[in-house]
Amino acid sequence: MIAFVSGTVAALAPDAAVVEVGGVGMAVQCTPDTLSALRIGQPARLHTSLVVREDSLTLYGFADDDERQTFELLQTASGVGPRLAQAMLAVHTPDALRRAVATGDEKALTAVPGIGKKGAQKLLLELKDRLGEPLGAPVVGAPVSQGWRDQLHAALIGLGYATREADEAVAAVTPQAEAAGGAPEVGRLLKAALQTLNRAR
Repeated sequence: MIAFVSGTVAALAPDAAVVEVGGVGMAVQCTPDTLSALRIGQPARLHTSLVVREDSLTLYGFADDDERQTFELLQTASGVGPRLAQAMLAVHTPDALRRAVATGDEKALTAVPGIGKKGAQKLLLELKDRLGEPLGAPVVGAPVSQGWRDQLHAALIGLGYATREADEAVAAVTPQAEAAGGAPEVGRLLKAALQTLNRAR
């Protein structure tokens, strides 16, 4: 197994990075959050998980080992493949996922594209004893307004939309989110954002 790759970032795409390791370009699938910390021409070290299929070998990269371990643990649940596991980590941090599972937070899981209400209930049951306890307590008084923007933007990028399209969709649903007050439901905003993108196409 390839545990990590370390080298110079040769290229960046919306869902992947190419890291040059010993003269070989390694294509690594990453979440938007991980990609945002990388710069072309700069050194990088990514923790990785190699997913082997009959017709492909895909390397998934993560900012730290906690993300990588969570990615692999998520796939122990039935119906969760690498793509869905990565989408979950694009919307939530590992600790946020642990907290959601520990508290039975169905809404947190349905905020992930591809997970409906029944799927969320099933995942909560299956992952309850696998992800472990949250490492840190939630920060009291932390601003939540920016959180939904980041989650929504990451979810849209994960669905294959361009950064510009995601930016425009987030801007389009901002009035709706602000009208909701407090912490708006990302799942509902995602549906609204997808509707605006479909209208624009």
